[in-house]
Amino acid sequence: MTIFCSHCHRPLQAETSCLPRVDKQAPSTSRPFRSTKGASKARRDQINVELQALRSLLPISLREKERLSYLHTMALVCLRLRGAQLFPPDSTLCAGPVPGTELLSLLPGFLLVLSADGKLVYISENVAQVLGLSMVELLAQGDTVFDILDGQACEEARKKLLLAQEEPGREVTFVSEMRTSKAFRQQHGGNRAVAVRGRFTALRWPPSPSSTAFLALCTPVVRFPADSDADSQDDIFQSTHFLDMTFADVTESVTYHLGYRREELIGQSWYSLLHPEDTDRAAAQHRAVGPGVGGAVPAVLRVLRRDRRWTWLRVLARRDGRAIACSSRCLR
Repeated sequence: MTIFCSHCHRPLQAETSCLPRVDKQAPSTSRPFRSTKGASKARRDQINVELQALRSLLPISLREKERLSYLHTMALVCLRLRGAQLFPPDSTLCAGPVPGTELLSLLPGFLLVLSADGKLVYISENVAQVLGLSMVELLAQGDTVFDILDGQACEEARKKLLLAQEEPGREVTFVSEMRTSKAFRQQHGGNRAVAVRGRFTALRWPPSPSSTAFLALCTPVVRFPADSDADSQDDIFQSTHFLDMTFADVTESVTYHLGYRREELIGQSWYSLLHPEDTDRAAAQHRAVGPGVGGAVPAVLRVLRRDRRWTWLRVLARRDGRAIACSSRCLR
């Protein structure tokens, strides 16, 4: 019986075929090569060399370089790259706002520069005097301004930055508690309240998100001592409100802090004293002290004084039966 090849229809011999022979020993091209221990070590060594080279280029002290982890190194490198993008070395601008130590010592706070999406671009070295954390330690929290803010303050900061971005040149201000070192929290009882005042500025023309930065001065306000601190009661006044936040009563000391007489405020709405930009935050605090919600709820708000000036208050509100009790501390 003759067997024909299905490929070319020629008769096949016992050990012949017109099809090419396939070497069974040849490796499959679809099968990935396995990494050996030696290759993995070589890659790790190469990465270490590159990280050491990047670390050596960072403009920080040798002592700080020795303490940098790989994560810190990459965070600092990204910070410098963002700074170089906004402040190109070959432009008329410097490669970043780097004021001298003497100038920094004269400032009431530290300088902060953010990119259009809130990424950290520059933090002045005197941040350690305000937060107890160096610039390197602060970057361990994350690479955006929202990573260094207290969780409750992030949404307010986002709104303010969005407002400033929509209207370049408009100055915005918000007060947020920023993260601090463990030693600072143990000494002062919490994080640090900082007033952030700044605006978006186009660094090159035509303006674009990649050439626009938020330049701000971050000034510390009075720390928030515990409510039981007897020596801090001069900065506090108490008020009681109906459930719609109408004043039911207020201590006489409100005259010293806001200028109003007690009789002027009773019957007025709390919202009539608030800065328009802070009403949403006050409303959120109002909702948070609703029925079945326990504990005190803090908020930092601007309130109109009798002399038509705005003053910052840290208001601690709590539900008290069919009323809302507030403890307000003036921020300096």
